[in-house]
Amino acid sequence: MLANGLISEAIPPLNYFDTIQRVLDRMDEFRVSHLPVLDDGVYLGVLSDDDLIEIADYSISIKDADLRFNRVFIDQYQHIYDVIQVLSESHLSVLAVLDENRTYLGVISINTIIEHLGKIAAIKEPGGIIVLEMDSKNSSLGHIAQIIESENTQILSSYITSYMDSTRTEITIKVNRTEISGILAALSRYDYNILATYNNIKEDSGATDRYDQLMNYLSI
Repeated sequence: MLANGLISEAIPPLNYFDTIQRVLDRMDEFRVSHLPVLDDGVYLGVLSDDDLIEIADYSISIKDADLRFNRVFIDQYQHIYDVIQVLSESHLSVLAVLDENRTYLGVISINTIIEHLGKIAAIKEPGGIIVLEMDSKNSSLGHIAQIIESENTQILSSYITSYMDSTRTEITIKVNRTEISGILAALSRYDYNILATYNNIKEDSGATDRYDQLMNYLSI
């Protein structure tokens, strides 16, 4: 997924001659704290609501307010991971997308990124989640995948969490089954340290039975 495929058509840019009141109204309308500003089609940068705090007269234009713009943007052919990195580092709610000629194409909103992350991580798909802890030098996604696939299970998504000044690594894996006891047993046979599991129906079934027993007891 590239940046040009993430552009939100619903959020138009500001004009350099728009009033501060219009800026605030637009930010409120689209529920963002940043908006791009164009001057005759030329991208000037991103304006933040924090930049407007000390302005007393909302009838003046952006130009007359003599505001500074954040010139951050992303190239249209950069990957969604690059988009996430820039959004995170710059603390923006929208990110401008430019082409190779620095022509403004549109913006990517943080809400759009969250929506696409849900698809990438298969969040809406039912399945069990396994968190493994291991030494980063010995971590092998390929070997882990072989073990899981040997249990007639597919990996829907996975990601690695590393820790600074540590060789410890966590690998979070989502699979297409909620009954994952066989997978856990297979991973344990290969000495993988299972840190946590989620959506495991076998683990949940005990809690369900206890709940049913409690309800039966209370109804006596």
